[in-house]
Amino acid sequence: MSRRLLFISERYPPDWGGVAASAARITRALAAMGNQVDVVTWTRMLEPGRVVREEGAPTVHRMGRFRAWDTTMPHTHILLDWLSGAEPYDAVWGHYLFPGGFLAAWFARLNGIPSVVSVRGNDIDRDMFPPGDFARLQWTLREARLVTAVTLDLARKAGALAGRDDVVCLRNAVDTDVFAPGPCADWAKLGIRPDEAVLGFAGELREKKGQRHLLEALRQVQASRPACLLIIGEVRPSEAPLGNLEEQRILITGQLKEPAEVNAHLQLCDVYLQPSLWDGMPNALLEAMAAGCGCIGSDAGGIPEIIVPGVNGILLPRWQLQRLGEAVLEWLEATPEHRERIQQAARAHMLEEFSLEGERRHLQALLDRLIPNWS
Repeated sequence: MSRRLLFISERYPPDWGGVAASAARITRALAAMGNQVDVVTWTRMLEPGRVVREEGAPTVHRMGRFRAWDTTMPHTHILLDWLSGAEPYDAVWGHYLFPGGFLAAWFARLNGIPSVVSVRGNDIDRDMFPPGDFARLQWTLREARLVTAVTLDLARKAGALAGRDDVVCLRNAVDTDVFAPGPCADWAKLGIRPDEAVLGFAGELREKKGQRHLLEALRQVQASRPACLLIIGEVRPSEAPLGNLEEQRILITGQLKEPAEVNAHLQLCDVYLQPSLWDGMPNALLEAMAAGCGCIGSDAGGIPEIIVPGVNGILLPRWQLQRLGEAVLEWLEATPEHRERIQQAARAHMLEEFSLEGERRHLQALLDRLIPNWS
């Protein structure tokens, strides 16, 4: 007999970003484990209040968002009541503290079922300080049957806020079959010049991901040798770099739909950069390390839980990110043997600690705690 699970996430593919990617990976794993999984998510691509159902494993229900959450949330609650009307859910999972986590905890309380709330990135820091809603944040963390956090740092913060010592660290995982050393994308088609060093970044580039430091590092490297910045993804429109991108040698692929495409573009990178100012456990960094890239990251969020300095990558304190260009040049000037050793260690770390199989074992243990004595 399978469990019937409700999963609520603000973002879900084809949405961009780590929250969407992790939501898809977790729900597909839960469904593959024999559970019936319904996903509820929001989109601005539909008329407000309209719901579209996408059959599958999991089944996805997309609701058109209203302008404000205080309108969207009650309408979503109507949808949840309707979904649970024919057959009650056994548990509900809220992905990110708000809105998914709060709505999951509230729906679970009203219906007498257990809930999981997943802390992902800046959701604690965003809401615990004014003008955040500290009371709602604390209530959500205390009300949930189980709380998971994507990093040890977030687990510590969530536990301190909620006064609980049972927060589970459920890290992100990476498909090491897809993200692996292999053929690269067509560098000439992208406009990469034969003599250029390729600095890579994947995802949606914005200030919290260290955009300013990334662009400054590019200029520092270009003062010593030809180089370009390959953005495997997009730049947030409100934070787009100023000036002529071609003259600055900034190449943007746009959103790539297939993970294999992302991996092929990662193979082009002489070094991968993750100079985040705030972060959780970035999927993009895990993918780059699994792909065999040499990686330089900041010490934001869970990145120090991924990179062991000098062993499988390079770590810079956030207060030293102005040295990112120097670190890139040091990496490019290192011996091929040194770079290969670091890159092999990075991939080995992903295989050992961040595999999909390991994540599935953790998910099964979590469900067994959430719904004990299931038969």
